[in-house]
Amino acid sequence: MLQAPELLLPAGSLAKMHAAFDFGADAVYAGQPRYSLRVRNNDFSTLQTLQEGIDGAHARGKQFFVASNIFAHNAKLKTYLRDMAPVIAMKPDALIMADPGLIMMVRDQWPDMPIHLSVQANAVNWADVKFWHRMGLTRVILSRELSLDEIEEIRQRCPEMELEVFVHGALCIAYSGRCLLSGYFNHRDPNQGTCTNSCRWDYKVQPAAEDASGDLGAMQTIPLRFEQALEQARQPWSSLHQQPRHPLADQPYLIEETGRPGQLMPILEDEHGTYIMNSKDLRAVEHIERLVKIGVTSLKVEGRTKSLYYAARTAQVYRQAIDDAVAGRPFDIGLLGQLQGLANRGYTDGFYQRHHTQAHQNYMRGASEAERSQYVGDVLGMQDGWARVEVKNRFAVGDRIEAIHPGGNRDLTLARMRADDGSDIAVAPGSGHFVHIELDPALDGALLARYL
Repeated sequence: MLQAPELLLPAGSLAKMHAAFDFGADAVYAGQPRYSLRVRNNDFSTLQTLQEGIDGAHARGKQFFVASNIFAHNAKLKTYLRDMAPVIAMKPDALIMADPGLIMMVRDQWPDMPIHLSVQANAVNWADVKFWHRMGLTRVILSRELSLDEIEEIRQRCPEMELEVFVHGALCIAYSGRCLLSGYFNHRDPNQGTCTNSCRWDYKVQPAAEDASGDLGAMQTIPLRFEQALEQARQPWSSLHQQPRHPLADQPYLIEETGRPGQLMPILEDEHGTYIMNSKDLRAVEHIERLVKIGVTSLKVEGRTKSLYYAARTAQVYRQAIDDAVAGRPFDIGLLGQLQGLANRGYTDGFYQRHHTQAHQNYMRGASEAERSQYVGDVLGMQDGWARVEVKNRFAVGDRIEAIHPGGNRDLTLARMRADDGSDIAVAPGSGHFVHIELDPALDGALLARYL
């Protein structure tokens, strides 16, 4: 029988940690204050909360990993071991680290502390993995830029090392997340844990030209949206069709972010692409069976700044995909639609499979669209067959609703709804409101999604 890999989820708060465990996660990871890349929206910013998280995970028979994966400048080396001592005393199951100097310091001070190599360290081949095994690390989180075949070769050549891969979440536009955009725009360095997700802002693009001094200036005042620029660049050019690059690709552009009108920033493209624009999100649930057969140790979901609903839904979907693969059941394409209901920028399976056929792409898209849904509320409690719901997005009487619960999901058509004062209402307007709906008491604590 195949060995089930660990399902590893992010834990930005105690509530998200317990939701991840409720819906099937085996382990969670959270950032260490000051020394991780998970500073924003991280409730584990105090030692007390971090201790509660580690103790809470262990009480449930689960694991808790602490990310300490910053690339430290000299100033932080002075305080690192002092600040790390109370964290080690909490007995996390492993540290996630990237900086070789910090790894050396921890290995010298606490030789028995398990260390997992962060994806930030860019491990892309089996020799990398063997090197870090020789250095005493227990797990390597492989670079996102590897194919399934490359991962399989690493597994075969390095049976002694635990291997972890990302299967879902945001993809950075730089190699393994080592991006400089946020530092460039906001002076908030992603590699010091303060990324502002600059790649995901709303940009407009317009052509530029060099002036006499060599500076770039706008050629026109009417902005060209990036989608339009891409469509224009795709148009055929008959006289130049033998050239590998479209002439528009060699033209400089200026970008303007919606929140910073008038601030025009230069952008250039080379033969490898344009790096300042955001990526689609990673979704590799369709590859779980192959990853299980390869023998990957841990499957990781990225989730910086994501919601409790995101933690619950991804944990539930990937738990089913893992369990089905281990049991030899075929892949359930309905899982694609469940993930489609999460906030995303469109999905890609990244580098896992380089060349998809048109038929495969159409099939995956069609399956994704079949059961799309939107998160609409949390069930806060039950009384006399009525559930009090904190509304997250608009829904109405007559809508088809999915109640998402650790004990199993259920579909229902919403027949009645009441306001807090007991009066009948037809619509839950949106976030900030509370309503009551008829619901099976067994679904207390469920998350609600509306089918689109």
